[in-house]
Amino acid sequence: MESTLEEYIANQEHLVRQAAEAIPHQFTQCTYNLGALRQPVYLCITCKDPRGICAACSVACHTDHEQLELFPKRDFRCDCPTSSLPHPCSLHKTLESPNSSNAYGQNFTGAFCRCGREYDANTERETMIQCLACEDWFHESCCNLRERPSDEPDAPEPEPASVDPPTLDGQTVPSIPAEDNDVDDAASDASSSGLPPPLIRADDYDSFVCAGCVRSIPILTRYAGTEGCMIVVRDKPEDAWRVYTPETPKTDIEVAESDALPGSKRPLDAAAEERDAKRPRITCLAPAPNPIAQQILSKSNITVVTEDACPQGTGDVFLTEGFRERWCRCAECLPQLEAHSWLVKEDETYEPPEDPESGLSLEELGMRALNRLPRERAIDGIHAFNSMRDKLVGYLKPFAQEGKVVGDEDVKAFFEELREQQKKGSA
Repeated sequence: MESTLEEYIANQEHLVRQAAEAIPHQFTQCTYNLGALRQPVYLCITCKDPRGICAACSVACHTDHEQLELFPKRDFRCDCPTSSLPHPCSLHKTLESPNSSNAYGQNFTGAFCRCGREYDANTERETMIQCLACEDWFHESCCNLRERPSDEPDAPEPEPASVDPPTLDGQTVPSIPAEDNDVDDAASDASSSGLPPPLIRADDYDSFVCAGCVRSIPILTRYAGTEGCMIVVRDKPEDAWRVYTPETPKTDIEVAESDALPGSKRPLDAAAEERDAKRPRITCLAPAPNPIAQQILSKSNITVVTEDACPQGTGDVFLTEGFRERWCRCAECLPQLEAHSWLVKEDETYEPPEDPESGLSLEELGMRALNRLPRERAIDGIHAFNSMRDKLVGYLKPFAQEGKVVGDEDVKAFFEELREQQKKGSA
């Protein structure tokens, strides 16, 4: 590919701006001293140890290593400065003991989802969803939101699932009504591979909890398949998958009856107060359990969730917007919620401090670097830069005079010649 010098310079400036937008943070401090927190975690594949490093160490300590981004993990402490990794940390100089409180799931071996497939950003065609509880990542097809796309790029993709209401165990299963969306909106829900929209789109729910976590958290098992806690089901293996979204039945609320007539005052005698204390005022406001969801989730002996093991559905739950405000907070439900604080309050995710030099041009960054050097080294650097500039101008002058386009090979040839001159000068 060939380009003019002006186009090359403009392209470099564009890349600098893109880098500033993508990585606007300062990576000069390892998060180890901050303790366990929810933060972006990276797996260093080159180090070949199932441990996680913070964003700063991924840039400063493992720059030339192959890495896999695991995205935010809860209650995690950086492993870079510990003896768990052989590569020394350049930000935290003290060698620390291994982190005993960190949880290392299958993501730390490069495997994701209930299918256990390895993730390859270059070949993966599906959008993946992160579980709110275990923070593993799941393919949409493994959650029955779409058919598994073909690995062949030219193969025709299956049509999106129909949403006609089926029946399940004799009950009508209401489905999400189709919406009139334009092509752009539909495309935004599909992956960059041009797949059709999934059965439940990203805008249809706020958070996702995988079936394994739903089974292990009683309050989620209770709510699964009720209003705002969508599940995907089907009646028979040959049927298409559907979204089960029943209306929440009205919960009976027992309120103490009043012996007084409207407008009159209740007598404050001891017997009345005793009767009042014995009467229940409000029962649990959680919706009645969904029998279909309970039937699916009752299979607690399932170790691997597959279509054969769970023909009616996996039991994954899709929580709609505002789910944290809808939980019942009675004396029985509240302790279950507080045991999993992320159900009540969204986790704060640590981000490195912003880099004050983010967005500066290459010239500005170069001048700042020179200002930090001792005077003698800065002067030598300026002389070396001016010398290289003069040689580059002399090399490119014939191209400008003849109207020739500067190609990649021309630029490589210039720097190769410059290296040869430096070798001869130092010999």
